[in-house]
Amino acid sequence: MTWIFLSILTAISEAAKDVFSKKRLRSSNAYMVAWSYRLFSLPFLLPLLFFIDIPEISTEFWFALFLSGGLNVVTTILYMKAISQSDLSLTVPMVAFTPLFLLVTSPIIVGEFPNLAGVLGVVLIVVGSYFLNIKEVQKGLLAPFKSLVSQKGPRYMLLVAFIWSLSSNFDKMGVNASSPLFWAITVNTFIAFAMMPVVLYRVRRQSLDLITNWEKYLPIGMLGAATLIFQMLAINLTLVAYVISIKRTSAVLVVIAGSLFFKEKGTTYRLVGSLIMIAGVVLISLF
Repeated sequence: MTWIFLSILTAISEAAKDVFSKKRLRSSNAYMVAWSYRLFSLPFLLPLLFFIDIPEISTEFWFALFLSGGLNVVTTILYMKAISQSDLSLTVPMVAFTPLFLLVTSPIIVGEFPNLAGVLGVVLIVVGSYFLNIKEVQKGLLAPFKSLVSQKGPRYMLLVAFIWSLSSNFDKMGVNASSPLFWAITVNTFIAFAMMPVVLYRVRRQSLDLITNWEKYLPIGMLGAATLIFQMLAINLTLVAYVISIKRTSAVLVVIAGSLFFKEKGTTYRLVGSLIMIAGVVLISLF
């Protein structure tokens, strides 16, 4: 059951990346941290090209690369803005909404339709998100939902989840037109270089901090690369749905980390909410 171990490592790496990002965001710009995540993963990803088969590049591959890469430039920046604006334990679980949005976008883009288990999974994700801010229920039955969307962090992450529901379909095209690991390396490289003019325009002289304090940014990229590598190795051993379902448990780890390292409040309810949302993700992913 090597794939289970690799999938667990994927979840741990993903959660650790979020923790290091949150810590760095205390003294750095969201654009800088977002770029470091993509840029500093390249020294760990690019050498792998010497050890894998290079597939024949088709028009479909380039189409998928430009669409997925362009969308993920936006999501990388929004993701870091989200965790810089609000608690980790409140923002990161919102990525569980991606499979909910996929139930809408996948039928349109790749012709995949949900079944009853998918619909039940959607219900669990919505119920779980209610628990994330259930302390607001004293202000009204819908107050937990209203409170979520009124805060910048969860609102940004909800937008990330929606954009991922679009880019995931193009990722699937890219993988089908190449291979999982080759796609992961090339799309990450594209994002890193596409972000360069955006970041340099937004932060200008602050970008020198990436050079002078590179060792403080490096763990973010290293953990991002580790997440991709572990995920692709696991996918080669089992179904993608199994790996992604375990990967999403990183939301639970992040809620715990938010309490331990950043003294975030209300993490008990958020932990319950995250577990319910993950159950919904599992239902959608597996069935």
